[in-house]
Parts: sequence; structure tokens; C-alpha cells
Amino acid sequence: MEKTAREIVAKLVGAGHVALYAGGCVRDRLLGRECHDIDIATSAPPEHVQELFPRTVAVGAQFGVIVVLEHGMEFQVATFRADGLYVDGRRPESVAFSTPERDAARRDFTVNGVFYDPLTDSHLDFVGGRDDLSRRVIRAIGDPDDRFTEDKLRLLRAVRLAATLEFEIDPATWTAVQKLASEIHTVSAERVRDELVKIFLSPARVRGLDLLDASGLLQQVLPEVAALHGCEQPPEFHPEGDVFIHTRIMLGLLGAHVSLPLVLSVLFHDIGKPPTFMVDETGRIRFNGHEHVGADMTRAVMERLRFSNDVIDDTVLMVKNHMAFKDVQQMRVAKLKRFLARPTIDDELELHRVDCTSSHGMLDNLDFLIQRRDEFAHEPLIPEPLITGRDLIAQGRKPGPEFREILDAVQTQQLEGALNSQAEAIDWVARQYPRPANQ
Repeated sequence: MEKTAREIVAKLVGAGHVALYAGGCVRDRLLGRECHDIDIATSAPPEHVQELFPRTVAVGAQFGVIVVLEHGMEFQVATFRADGLYVDGRRPESVAFSTPERDAARRDFTVNGVFYDPLTDSHLDFVGGRDDLSRRVIRAIGDPDDRFTEDKLRLLRAVRLAATLEFEIDPATWTAVQKLASEIHTVSAERVRDELVKIFLSPARVRGLDLLDASGLLQQVLPEVAALHGCEQPPEFHPEGDVFIHTRIMLGLLGAHVSLPLVLSVLFHDIGKPPTFMVDETGRIRFNGHEHVGADMTRAVMERLRFSNDVIDDTVLMVKNHMAFKDVQQMRVAKLKRFLARPTIDDELELHRVDCTSSHGMLDNLDFLIQRRDEFAHEPLIPEPLITGRDLIAQGRKPGPEFREILDAVQTQQLEGALNSQAEAIDWVARQYPRPANQ
């Protein structure tokens, strides 16, 4: 990637243009972090970029942005520009091609406003970005209110960068974030979702949650999570405190690299507690059915944020089933095998681990499940069925809803070890489910 990016810069410079690395790749390079993509800023207008490179895509030609395709990689090449008025809180209504200095001035944060010349190994810094990198500070370029008013997504980006880079947010910039937090609603759900995903998949997810909360953004984008504040829990099971504290601790117990459904199931697993909170006649706090209420709420939240159906379904399943772990030691073998055969079981086990560790600390059900899974490991948890619908038809039965009941019952007997062959299964069905006289 680096070699190809340098070749693109060299070709632009050879044609008489200025060309520099820009944005996050320069920031990450200065921090000694891995660069995942390299963006290039240039004095060449879009049509000249397209003339110089045989394979391009004009993804934002009106903003001077051309994607150059080289060696199977994509590089965003953008013409230096100055932006016109922002009328929708996201994009300028017009742009004027400009100079590196003016281009830096229209960017979001100083740490993203430094340019790098790979041909001379030198930096151009018009906004004090290198000083802020050394001070580990996120600071808006120019007037913070103006930068956030231009593009409201920058409110979330400030939090995300501060969390993932482990930086502080400049006081004036932070004040502007808090003041304008309610305006995040002008940003599309998809853009908000993408920033939240980056925050919560980061190892710094707890700090991200804290910054979202303190800024007022959490109340705006995830009010269901903000509502966990002050929702008390029975101290005998949750000595750590209210539901928000419990959830926050759980996020901190997760490993650095987790699946998206897992981290979201941790975040949402108890959002059904505030609406189900009650104190019974003995004075004990209860949340009857909170997992089912929470599962419905989780689906609504994730649909609102335009998550994919696969991620929604896995997350909702884990939220809905997280209380089932308390009954695993009483489950029959067939039910236990089905429980362990769920495709989300590894994430569910981790959800259960951090749920217990952050509260009462009892991990006996987790230990039991791991032990039983090891015991079952010598054979498939759900083996091939002994009989199918064709075998029932061969008995002279007519297809209908009863088929599913019969096949499920046979599978249960198979999982329990009571049936081990097709012949045994056919004979068992004939005895347990006699055919009606009209069949």
C-alpha cells in the first residue's frame, strides 16, 4: 500500500501538481500506529487526476474526490478545497478548489490536519496538529462551534478519536460537543451507527461509553442505555451498584477483540430492567421478564440504527436468552445439547462470564456448561436425524403440522440416547403416534 501510494504521489508531482498524504494516515504514522488506508490531497483538479490514472471512480467529483484504483487497492485522491456553506449539517453546498493551507483549515480536528510529503519525508502543519499529537489532545480546527455546526457527525468523531487514541478533548472543543449534542439527530442513522461500532469494538470501549455519557450524546443516540443510570438492583446479587455501573464493568471485562453481537449484547442485555423495575411485597427488587422486554427493545434500537439483520438477530437472541443460564444444571440432556449447539454459544458463554463476574461472581453454571461441552465433544451435538418426513410418509401418514412434532420428539429421544437407529425410531413413532383410522 505504501509503495503504491508513493507512486501515485510521484506521478501527480511529475505532472506538475502538489500531492501529499492527508488525514488519519498522517496522524497514525506520527503516532507509530498502523495505517489501514492512505488518502492523498493534491492541487490537481479531478479531471486531471482521471486523465493521469487509467482506472478511477468519481465517488465525489463535485467535492473534488476521485478514487484511484491501483494494484487491487483503492486510494482516495482529493483536490485541495475550501468549503462553502453547510446547509444540512453534514456536507457543504459548494466547494472551491484551493491551497493546502485553506484545505487544512476546513478539516475537523488538528490531529487530522497535518500533511506529509512522502517524496521529501517532510510534514506541512498549518493548524498545530503535531503539537496536539504530542500533547495527546483532540482539538477542533478554528472555532469548535463552527466545525461541529458544519458537520454534526464530528460530535461523535471527537468522542471516538479521544477514546480510541486515549487522548483528552480540548476544553473549548468539549464544551462545544456538550452544547451541540442534541443536534446529532440531523446525522443519518447509518453514520451514527458506524461511529458507535468503532467506539464499542475498540479496546477503549469503556472510556468511549464514559465520554458519550458525559457529553450528552449517549442520551441522544442510545437513550435506552442512558436510562440504566439510577436503576437500582438487589444488593445480594449486584453489590456493584445500579444497572449502568454493572453494564460498564461488563464492557471492561471483555477482551480487546470481540464480535459485534457480543459487545452489543453486553451493552443492551439489561435495557429491559428500567421498564420492568418493581419492588415486591417482601421489599425485594425484581425485573420480571426483563430479558424478553430487553430483547424487543434491542431489536427496536438496532433497527433504528440500521444494523444488518444478521447482527440484529444474533444480538437479540443473546439478550433474550441471557437469563436461561441459571437453569442449565436442571436441563435434560436433549435440551442442554440444543442449548450448546446454538451458533452464538461462544459469545453467549462470554456474555454470561462477564455478567456474573461483574456482579455476584458465581461461575458454577459456566463451569458446568464448559465441562458438559467437553463431555459431548466426541460426537456432534446435533447428529443427523434418524428419520425424516419421507419415512413418515412411507408409514402412510399425510404431511401436516404433526410431522414437526413427531420429528422433534424423535430428535429428543435421539439426543437422550434412547433411540440409536432408524428402525428403532420408526418403531417408536408407530407406538407413540398411532395413525388415525382415516390414514
